[in-house]
Amino acid sequence: MAGREQRIAIIGAGVVGSAIAYFLAARYGVRAHLIERDPTFAGASSALSASSIRQQFTCAVNIELSRRSWRFLTEEAPSVLAEQGVAAAFSVVERGYLYLANEAGRADLERNVATQQAHGVPVDRLERDALAVRWPWLRCDDLAAGAFGREGEGWFDGPALHAAFLRKARALGVHWRVGEVVGLLERGRVVEALALADGERLEVDQVVIAAGAWSARVLASLGISLPVVARKRDIFVLSTPARLDQVPLVIDPSGVWFRPEGRHYIAGAPPRPQAGAPCDPDEAPLSAIDHGLFDEVIWPALAHRVPAFEALRVETAWAGYYEMNTFDHNGLVGAWPGLANVHLACGFSGHGMQQAPAVGEAVAELLMGRDVPWIEPLSPTRLLQGRPLHEGNVI
Repeated sequence: MAGREQRIAIIGAGVVGSAIAYFLAARYGVRAHLIERDPTFAGASSALSASSIRQQFTCAVNIELSRRSWRFLTEEAPSVLAEQGVAAAFSVVERGYLYLANEAGRADLERNVATQQAHGVPVDRLERDALAVRWPWLRCDDLAAGAFGREGEGWFDGPALHAAFLRKARALGVHWRVGEVVGLLERGRVVEALALADGERLEVDQVVIAAGAWSARVLASLGISLPVVARKRDIFVLSTPARLDQVPLVIDPSGVWFRPEGRHYIAGAPPRPQAGAPCDPDEAPLSAIDHGLFDEVIWPALAHRVPAFEALRVETAWAGYYEMNTFDHNGLVGAWPGLANVHLACGFSGHGMQQAPAVGEAVAELLMGRDVPWIEPLSPTRLLQGRPLHEGNVI
């Protein structure tokens, strides 16, 4: 658009929206309008994420997203985000993911590992005896095998990364706006403006919907139903006198997971069925921590898998929302079919924090008219075509 700067509006200033704004400004000098309804981010997925990253996926696009994000986190972020006085006080812990399988799950684990190795993921398949030798604190008598990502996996300070993206984007001139978008004003399949709750109208050339679990509400103003909903996940902070060596992020066959967090551990599991209520309802209140999930599911699984964890104590707990894409649990990235200037970057279903750096870079390139073929499998066109993208390694 020669003659004036493109008017790009990004709806949602969580880690994905902030990353897009950062890459637009840093790589292309474009100062987008970054619009956020809650500047405290108190209920945002970005603020409440467990902030872990893995390459152990089965879809090539998810592997590539994690590979690119890991490269940014470890090679670029420390210097790039610290420029111009913008702090990037976060660290990356490379400790790996360890998937455990019993005999019933062995075939799936072996199939997943074969797919990952074919895509260059540094993952090892370990038999039961090898697991016991490498992690002597692990109970292995009922296990068949495990898969361990030896490189490019671990966890990091997600809230610090989000804050760094946001602050650096603003330092580069991104237009920061506090407000709620209540409508997309369209003419001839082109969105010309955004309607804000305070009555303001913002003229736009391009729009990115990166509003996390609330993205569907934005598109609903055009009569479009987007299968992205808020699904609560509880995370428990645990203390124990046990001292274990080299603990990765462990995923038990039961679905329970745990990892170190400083001097403590954090753990979680899929929601449990509860009598008279949906197992995984939309927009369950974040304040309603399901302590029964810990008592009935998580603690028994942890005490069984790691006998030294019998003395675990819950110090605190929190809950956050997955922006769940109920269609296929994978992100929606790219242009919305039939709207000439609307892009999506949402629906990451628990993987948004780890994929944000790569998604931010890819969406910035798409907005600049560049081809990004590796991200195409996440195109929203698959919704209209009824063609789900199946990921074989979802937790």
